[in-house]
Amino acid sequence: MKPVLTDSELHLAIPTLKAWKIENDHLVKHFRFADFSEAFAFMSRVALLSEKLNHHAHWLAVYNKVSLSLQTHEAGGITEKDLEFARMVDDFAD
Repeated sequence: MKPVLTDSELHLAIPTLKAWKIENDHLVKHFRFADFSEAFAFMSRVALLSEKLNHHAHWLAVYNKVSLSLQTHEAGGITEKDLEFARMVDDFAD
């Protein structure tokens, strides 16, 4: 199991991500798409990535908006696994 990142490590990592924030001990990002079809296509890609990495985000989707919230549950906080997941999502979200 990967260790929970310290506050110092998180503050160094956040600027390397595209608009992710720390909220309630989770790594969070809100996405907006042109329409529901684009949002659903994005969610499908996130679902496939989640299965591949065996790492599943909390998410909320309403029409063209999708919010992802990441935390490594078994570690009880944000780990390098969450940062890796966020970077991979950003690679196909743009």
